[in-house]
Amino acid sequence: MDQEKIKKMIDAAKMYYVLDCSQQEIADKLGVSRPTVSRFLQQAREDGLVQIRILDPSEDTHRLAYRLKDKYRLKKAIVVPVPHYEEDLIGEHLAEDASRYLDELVTDGDTIALAWGKMIYQVAKKLSHKHVSNVNVVQWQGGVSHSGAKTYSSEILHLFGSAYHTSPYFLPLPVIVSHPLLKQAIESDHHMRAVLDMGEQANIALYSAGVPVPNSPVIPVQYFTEEEVKELASRACGEIGARFYDADGRICLPELDARTIGISLDSLARKEHSILVAGGPSKVEAIFGALNAGYASVLITDEFTAKSLVDKEEERLQPEGTSPSFPLSGIPLY
Repeated sequence: MDQEKIKKMIDAAKMYYVLDCSQQEIADKLGVSRPTVSRFLQQAREDGLVQIRILDPSEDTHRLAYRLKDKYRLKKAIVVPVPHYEEDLIGEHLAEDASRYLDELVTDGDTIALAWGKMIYQVAKKLSHKHVSNVNVVQWQGGVSHSGAKTYSSEILHLFGSAYHTSPYFLPLPVIVSHPLLKQAIESDHHMRAVLDMGEQANIALYSAGVPVPNSPVIPVQYFTEEEVKELASRACGEIGARFYDADGRICLPELDARTIGISLDSLARKEHSILVAGGPSKVEAIFGALNAGYASVLITDEFTAKSLVDKEEERLQPEGTSPSFPLSGIPLY
């Protein structure tokens, strides 16, 4: 190919791809026909003079999802891109992806056990109506009173019931009672036992992870003794369904757990689909503890939290005195 033709080809490519000129404008400037310009552009790409690179931000989230799935032995990880690391904003984005995932997942005959809280309420508001039959929706933990924040338990159940065309099952009980014997008496009631059993046997559980007392915005401190508050403040890293656990996912206070009404954390780990939806800087430790214990089989989180979780697991597994590295290239995108 002669040098003059190569120069025209490069000039055409620069005007088209850099200066955003139309092919007719380029033809007029170069003194050639428009079909000739089209051939110049095609040949420039074939000869490697023009290389088009698409920067897809979802590639990084796919790689992070792969790392999370591998390191925490998850069935599925969904990493959601977010523009800023702000918890209110993150919740909205996570809710979108969680609702889409449920739309794909829920099918005839499923039983869905639901926790309460703002995150799950955000998911519930974004659900699409789906024509399924024999789906059960059940509250999986008792409620709270004298709380400064809403739990949205009734709203969540009604929205899920509406989306899946079913009547929800409520659990009109306190989440924590004063004595294990009182819990046993309550749970021995035939009607309450039926709802609790439905939650235990549910094949899908949907929940978030909360921060422990005294920082919990939902569970008031009057539910605990002074000693329990001190113990939880020093040891607990997270809370799911008013079950408080440490960084390894172990229950912090078995005596408190014995007074708590709802699905046990061990039961979560046995679910076919145990879906944890959580993200944001205040939730990293809570998610980390839950994943370490294997409570969740599905995690839906944001990209910043995902990176923190990958880093934390790398640090935990690193021999002392060595520096972790986190290459994301070369990881399959699925």
